[in-house]
Amino acid sequence: MSQSHLALMSAPQRQPLVARTVAELRAALAPYRRAGATVGLVPTMGALHQGHLSLISTARERCELVVVSIFVNPSQFDEQADLLAYPRQEQRDIELAAGAGADVLFLPCVEEIYRPGFSTSVEVLGLTDRLEGAVRGAGHFRGVTTVVCKLLNIVAPQLAFFGRKDAQQTAVIRRMVRDLDIDAQIVTLPTVREANGLAMSSRNVRLSPQERQRALALSAALHAAEALADTGERSAQRLRQAAEAELAAHSVQAEYVALVDAESFEDVDRLQDEALLLIAARIGQTRLIDNLPLRVSARSQDPRQSTDQGDAIAVCSA
Repeated sequence: MSQSHLALMSAPQRQPLVARTVAELRAALAPYRRAGATVGLVPTMGALHQGHLSLISTARERCELVVVSIFVNPSQFDEQADLLAYPRQEQRDIELAAGAGADVLFLPCVEEIYRPGFSTSVEVLGLTDRLEGAVRGAGHFRGVTTVVCKLLNIVAPQLAFFGRKDAQQTAVIRRMVRDLDIDAQIVTLPTVREANGLAMSSRNVRLSPQERQRALALSAALHAAEALADTGERSAQRLRQAAEAELAAHSVQAEYVALVDAESFEDVDRLQDEALLLIAARIGQTRLIDNLPLRVSARSQDPRQSTDQGDAIAVCSA
């Protein structure tokens, strides 16, 4: 490792640089690149919470330079009202990101990312057709992949950090990076939850106290299915029914409850080794998503003795 690289790593903590244009950002990154520093990117849409901060903190541990982008991307919103209502707290976000270890903050305006005459998009086919893609429309994931591709090209990080709560989005980004041979490793970190189990989301601030209580149905539903899987149940239908029953107990109607392969996001009929259970639902006017990996428990019975052969297993509630 070069002396200049060591100097970068041992430099005293300072306030992060704020760049608002691509040119400013690239100029800020240039000396670090020449020093051979490992660059990490944490892409966000702001309204930072502990989930974002855990990504920044992990990037701080693994990288010499941490770039955090804050950009509310209009092209991935399927509802104009949702875009307008999305929380924007720039100064608070800057302070939180700095405290978590960000070196550089990239805060572009819409016109900087989508310049006049912008007419290019990046689209991953197949993986985006269902679940979030089916509910939110084809433009949603196209907006996500286009802006993430731009950010990866602008920052050129060795590592980019994403949360597992947006599981389908992360799978789509992984596929895009693989298919386009983008030289970046996608690092996925576990969902960060509040003490009551609610998955942290920037949209949670829009929930009333009563709605926050109802929103606990999503994590409760996931754990109800997990509890049933731990008894040996492998039928996807019965696992989904366990989750749906828990949602109904909280008067929550899901947009979807699905058990899918974590790579292809195709439905699975039976839990084999591991699959991903996903839920989307509206609580009042706020749309929430959550997911949980389900695994075949070491205590599980022989698959030939599963409830598909007639065993009666009670649906468990978390």
